[in-house]
Amino acid sequence: MATYKPSQVAEILGVSPDTVRRWCEEGRLRSTENSGRGRSIDGADLVDYLSNQSTAYEPDSVLRQSARNRFTGIITRVERDKLVAIVEVHAPPHRVVSMMTREAADELDLQPGDLATAAVKSTNVVIELPTT
Repeated sequence: MATYKPSQVAEILGVSPDTVRRWCEEGRLRSTENSGRGRSIDGADLVDYLSNQSTAYEPDSVLRQSARNRFTGIITRVERDKLVAIVEVHAPPHRVVSMMTREAADELDLQPGDLATAAVKSTNVVIELPTT
C-alpha cells in the first residue's frame, strides 16, 4: 500500500501541508509519526478520509493532455481476473470505474491507495499515474 507525506496529501486536496498536519493532530486524518522522517499517511487511511469528502482537486503534478474530463483521486479497488481488471478511483465527489486489460493494470502495478487520474474520453476511461 502506498504512503504519502503531508505535502503530497496537501497537493491532492488543494490545501496547505500545515492544514494536513493539523487534521492529523486532530484525528480527522490518521497518520504515523516516523522518528526522524516525519509524518506519513497510509493510502488506506487516505481512502477512508476521501470517502467522506465532497470536493475534487487536480494536482499540478498530474500529466497534462487534451482530455478535459479528468478526475484525480485515490484508487479504492482493483479487481483482476484472467483478461480484464476493474479499477475504481475515488475523486470526490465522483467515483469513476474503469475496465481495462489485466496486462495494463499489471504493467501500471495499480493498487488500492495509489494516486491516479481517470481520463474520460467518450465511453473510454483511461487510468494514468503521476510522474515521479
